[in-house]
Amino acid sequence: MPHYLAALMAILLMGTVLTRVLLLKRSGTKAMHFGKLDKTDFVIPPVASVYFYTIFAVAFGWPLISTQRFFRNTVIAWIGVACCAVAVVILVLSLVSFGRSFRVGIDVDKPGGLVTTGIFAVSRNPIYVGFLLFLTGQLLVFPNWVPLIYLLAGSWLIHRQVLREEDFMREHYGQEYAEYCRRVRRYL
Repeated sequence: MPHYLAALMAILLMGTVLTRVLLLKRSGTKAMHFGKLDKTDFVIPPVASVYFYTIFAVAFGWPLISTQRFFRNTVIAWIGVACCAVAVVILVLSLVSFGRSFRVGIDVDKPGGLVTTGIFAVSRNPIYVGFLLFLTGQLLVFPNWVPLIYLLAGSWLIHRQVLREEDFMREHYGQEYAEYCRRVRRYL
């Protein structure tokens, strides 16, 4: 049962982001700026596809690269599901706080206003915190080397993206962003 719920959480996580992008597009806001500043971003979709396949393969008994598990523990798997659920809630709260300022990638032309309220008053990067919590939860449900590699690589990629975004924010928002950084931590 935890496997099915964790797979459902993956669908909810990605569906929430895609729905928000489509709703913003309908209202005239181009929210997808993926790969415009860094062409290596285009490596992410195929790599993510392998990750999602792995999650669904374990949940539904499809062929796998590896069936080796680090451990088998139902309680830990349920903790993983809870982590995934909290991650989805964090994502939804982030999207609500973002309003029309939500973007996938860095929008150098029309970045929107600096968002510092709602969940952004607790973390400057709640979406990334949510994604890391989600990857951790998935590893607890699917304790295999593939989700472990994705957690480690995802942590590195997310931190890299945060640093890129911070450089842009400093340049674009100046003192307002500097004051925000003094009040609110990067992650937690």
